[in-house]
Amino acid sequence: MSITREVQQSWKSALYTYVDQYNQNRVDYASGLKEQVVTDLKYLMERGERHIRLQAWYAEREVTPRKSETKAKLSRVLKETEDQVIADLRLHSMFYYEKRGMIHREDIIQRERLTLLRDGDAWLIVDVESLEDERQPEHGPEGETFPDDVTGPGTISSAPLINHRGVYSSGTRSRAGVYHREAAAAYADQWWDSGNPEFAQFDVDCTNYISQCLFAGKAPIHYTGKRETGWWYKGYVSGREWWSYSWAVSNSFARYLALSGSGLRGELVERPEQLMLGDVIVYDWDGDGSFQHSTIVTAFDAGGMPLVNAHTVSSRHRYWDYRDSYAWSENTVYRFYHIPDDL
Repeated sequence: MSITREVQQSWKSALYTYVDQYNQNRVDYASGLKEQVVTDLKYLMERGERHIRLQAWYAEREVTPRKSETKAKLSRVLKETEDQVIADLRLHSMFYYEKRGMIHREDIIQRERLTLLRDGDAWLIVDVESLEDERQPEHGPEGETFPDDVTGPGTISSAPLINHRGVYSSGTRSRAGVYHREAAAAYADQWWDSGNPEFAQFDVDCTNYISQCLFAGKAPIHYTGKRETGWWYKGYVSGREWWSYSWAVSNSFARYLALSGSGLRGELVERPEQLMLGDVIVYDWDGDGSFQHSTIVTAFDAGGMPLVNAHTVSSRHRYWDYRDSYAWSENTVYRFYHIPDDL
């Protein structure tokens, strides 16, 4: 069904207002409320609660927000009539803040689905749906659900069938040696906002991305042939992707790091400031013992605290504790894993 150009310009104007508010809310929350175009009460309540949390968070970190820039892209329009529009937006937010005289920048990409309804001459956004959520369970590209109770590294040894075309792979098996943490962090920065086409990319992609970063840092593959053991990825076999659960699932990945006695392993440390480039943080949002998110340390702020990269909600140089995330709660538990230099 075709609609008039005037109608299209009108609903797009509501989107521009929404993006402007989205951009301003991080720095000056009140300025984003001059023209209210969103009537989704659940979204508004969550946004207000998050704003209160962020103000306390900035004070605790001793940082001053300076500016925010948001690049918006209309990814697709799923429905467009005279009275209703459903559209997907890609929002790339660049947030600048000052700490101890140093300006830092963090990048976050959010994808949202907005439903707009016409109200007389105006358009209102009646529903805001996040298309990527750090709380979602991890699953494969075909919707395969991964278990959260996979334990320990396996002991079976055989030649791995990893994807040797992947960047940083020279066509030979990755062997034990020195962990190149700067290379891991460089890979994380290279691919923070997209997926390396040499690997599968999942809807919930955080641990798959972190595993690639560690592999780029020469962490040795442990191929067992069993998905519940080892740490491995071997590309397409008979038209299907294969990988260990520890490669792609936060909880399995955390257990592998903790229980592995050789090769890739993690040394649990107590505080985030003990971490180095290329180290790993895993997140249990509910405090129930099951880890749902993984990040990698790629930089440090002026106070020496780690900044991290992640996928699912693509993030670059984001403050490690994620208190700006809608997934965060007062029950959130972290584990800090230092990856030893000698693997």
